[in-house]
Amino acid sequence: MWHGKVGHNREKIAATLSSTGTPSFFMHPAEAYHGDLGMVAKDDIFLAISNSGETEEVIKLIPFIKDNRNVLISLTGNPNSTLAKASYSHLDIGVDAEACPLQLAPTSSTTATLAMGDAIAVTLMKARNFKPEHFARFHPGGSLGRRLLSRVEHEMVCDDLPLVSVDAEILDVIKVISQSGLGIAIVPHGLSWGIITDGDVRRAIEKYGQEVFAKRAHDFMTTDPAQVSPATRVEDALFAMEKKVFLLYWLSKIIAFLAYLKNNTMRCCF
Repeated sequence: MWHGKVGHNREKIAATLSSTGTPSFFMHPAEAYHGDLGMVAKDDIFLAISNSGETEEVIKLIPFIKDNRNVLISLTGNPNSTLAKASYSHLDIGVDAEACPLQLAPTSSTTATLAMGDAIAVTLMKARNFKPEHFARFHPGGSLGRRLLSRVEHEMVCDDLPLVSVDAEILDVIKVISQSGLGIAIVPHGLSWGIITDGDVRRAIEKYGQEVFAKRAHDFMTTDPAQVSPATRVEDALFAMEKKVFLLYWLSKIIAFLAYLKNNTMRCCF
């Protein structure tokens, strides 16, 4: 619940609280008198912000808050104000002076309000042991949500895999890598498999020079690529690749085909 210029901070504080595990919504004092108080449940906590602590529209709501037995927490710049004294808990957001040269436009005070709002959100996160996977649940559409909630099986490419034989010439390997758009070729050999990346091709050219055209896929492929289970979270798979931890999961004795994450430069097998 906010009023005045500080009300422009309302959406940011409410959004931060909600996205970090504390359901919250903004209520304008003027709208509260005309039905919005019906959104308030008895277990709700009011966070009232007023720099002076004497904003009339906010003060007039105190009787309702008390009668409804809601907890009132206030953020003001005046610990001795009516709002501060009526609160169960008061947080001082007072500043010595505004950054405004005229000392008229709220500047330093609104910054202090935002900082306190963030501090409250962070404190609640720690109290709840709020973890990245919790954050991701509230942000499923973002890149973080996809990394934390998605499994490798949701992201990997399974069709039209870029396969080459162990005896494929380098020009054929380059053609398959280019056509696939994945930057990689899969080399089945026996009951195992290897991979060739575009980086492997460049290194082969540097190593063999003109002789590279006489080489075959088995001469420069990686025979023991890092592997993860299809059920692995994308975030864990990325971590494993970055740390070069090889997670081996064989689901059958048949050749394990390589899956390539569409949106991450990572190889995974299943």
